[in-house]
Amino acid sequence: MVETPVPRRLGNADVEHVRAATRAVASAENLFGGGVSCEASMAQLRWAGRLLDVPASRPVRQDMAEAVGNMAGVAAFAAFDIAEHTVADRCFAFALWCADEAGSWDLRANTLAEMARKATYRGRFDEALELIEYAQVRSDRVTATARVMLATLRARLLALTGRHAHACAEIDRADAEFVDRNAELDPPWLCYYDAAEHQGSTGKALIPIARSGDDPEAAAGRLAKAVELQAAAYPRSRAFSQARLASLLIETGHPRQAVEVGHEAVLAAAAVRSTRLTTELHGLAQAASAYAQVGDVVDLRREIARLG
Repeated sequence: MVETPVPRRLGNADVEHVRAATRAVASAENLFGGGVSCEASMAQLRWAGRLLDVPASRPVRQDMAEAVGNMAGVAAFAAFDIAEHTVADRCFAFALWCADEAGSWDLRANTLAEMARKATYRGRFDEALELIEYAQVRSDRVTATARVMLATLRARLLALTGRHAHACAEIDRADAEFVDRNAELDPPWLCYYDAAEHQGSTGKALIPIARSGDDPEAAAGRLAKAVELQAAAYPRSRAFSQARLASLLIETGHPRQAVEVGHEAVLAAAAVRSTRLTTELHGLAQAASAYAQVGDVVDLRREIARLG
């Protein structure tokens, strides 16, 4: 086995090496899912973690700790994407440690947000809400985009726990701040949070409200806009929005439209190794069982079953 040597003293070039490696792994994770990139990201993280023991000036050490923490967050999310939850927890904990070492409020907030996403996925809503509100401590120290992202996650948790009016108010605030944000000020790990992501995240947050029969068009419209805007670099995100939109259309009595969108989601999912996405599509199949007598719906459910 080849072991990449570490330098005797860290410099800015070493920090850039870690950042570049993180960009490459994150790009693969976004394109192909955690099933393709998890092992690679863990190997990169093992190498990068060794750099924190190398002597360096204080500014370089802080920059390196932040860069390694970002890589740990990418590795954690890749593990989460394929249901390797124990691995994800270890990497998230390391990312938080790196954020403290770097004095990076932005990295701290982002890591706590990703941990909240995982807790929400596993149905631990109170834990997730605590993590988000912990991440919002000293929100003045993070960028506007980070505040928007955190508010959107909080809105979803409020909606999931039945506080619909508060959730809508939180989304209104997030919408207003998103308009005035300056993306050039964002750290590299927030590059994904663009207009498409905001529409998809807020649409997702509104789904529990739509399911209660209160203004389903609001959630559907945002999810459709996310599908329209999503860049080619984020096919998994687009497939998630398609799957959620299809489920919502099914649940609100529009099976024909749902099938069309659902087929596109299944096609995209075939090229992505993501347990989370497969689970989302099985949720669509479950919702579609109400229309099991419709031929097109039967075909869609059969396609989803083939995904495993």
